[in-house]
Amino acid sequence: MNSPSPHHEDDEHEDEVFLEDSDIIEEINVDEEELVDADDDDEEDEQGGGEFMDEADDSLHTFTGHTGELYTVTCSPTDASLVVTGGGDDRGFMWKIGQGDFAFELQGHTDSVSSLAFSSDGQLLASGSLDGNIRVWDITSGGLKGTLEGPEKGIEWVRWHPRGHVVLAGSEDSSIWMWNADTNAFMNTFLGHAGSVTCGDFTPDGKLICTGSDDATLRIWDPKSAQSIHVVRGHPYHTEGLTCLAISLDSTLALTGSKDGSAHIVNIITGKVVTSLSAHTDSIECASFSASAPWAATGGMDNKLIIWDLQQSLPRSTCEHPDGVACLLWLGQYKYVATGCVDGKVRIWDSRSGECVRTFSGHADAIQCLAASSNGEYLVSVSIDETSRVFEIAEFN
Repeated sequence: MNSPSPHHEDDEHEDEVFLEDSDIIEEINVDEEELVDADDDDEEDEQGGGEFMDEADDSLHTFTGHTGELYTVTCSPTDASLVVTGGGDDRGFMWKIGQGDFAFELQGHTDSVSSLAFSSDGQLLASGSLDGNIRVWDITSGGLKGTLEGPEKGIEWVRWHPRGHVVLAGSEDSSIWMWNADTNAFMNTFLGHAGSVTCGDFTPDGKLICTGSDDATLRIWDPKSAQSIHVVRGHPYHTEGLTCLAISLDSTLALTGSKDGSAHIVNIITGKVVTSLSAHTDSIECASFSASAPWAATGGMDNKLIIWDLQQSLPRSTCEHPDGVACLLWLGQYKYVATGCVDGKVRIWDSRSGECVRTFSGHADAIQCLAASSNGEYLVSVSIDETSRVFEIAEFN
């Protein structure tokens, strides 16, 4: 909400100097967030937020098309400038880095857009919503290709098969669904979880599906038969709901994090817990394998990013934040990790030394999600401050 701007009145009544004085000082103290928003709305190129805040705005592009908190962002795998964001205003937007006049609205959802994903060839985009539907968009035409229906509650996440136009989604109603996005045809439903399916994906080889749930279990499925091959639960596994899941590039290991603060690595083939990673003291929100070393990264609400040595099952580095770590991303050649923090900052960490090598300011509230452009030059963040920001990261490839 924009504050009333006194400068119109200044033109007519130049003697009313108090408008420039006490009112503006008061706005800084009382309505700091409103002022930041008002400033953001001025001009995308004008990074004037620093006049009102303690820090400068380090972003090179700010997208302000949304009118609600942002939850999700994804970058095209084939077009390094194309970004899609979604959030609590029930809308998605396709926009381009450095092209402030380009924005295409993804219309039709009736609840928050919770998840976005491009097909691996970059031709199609899936948008999942808390309205229970997934809408598939043709990137070339910008048109709606189809709506995928079935789940009775909200969509938690959407993923594509690594080599085809097959969409997988997990729902709050404890089910997982799979469709052919070329024909909008239902393919399979995967039933067995007893709580919201909070995370999931195909293995990179496309042969299996892994899903994690609020019921504290990991399930490994056969996509063709929809049968559950393994159910991982009980000691030594998680005692509370799963929050995040990552799968190793060779499709053999699943790394899961939980509200209970533990992380575990499961052998996907045998269904056995092979490693337990204990160091976090609060809910783990994000987890990811390094593709270049036997390392993994986890971030949690205990304000820590931990880089793990998986051969030792011990932390290599513990990277302290001022607030919870909501999301993380390995960058480029996997030397650096980016984190999005509840304090509104995006930080870049050297995974070898554990040092914070860059802090990006600009957001006025918690970061919810991060994505990197396909050329590795840009990091895109979304926040509950209703904006998405682009930061230059070429030096961290």
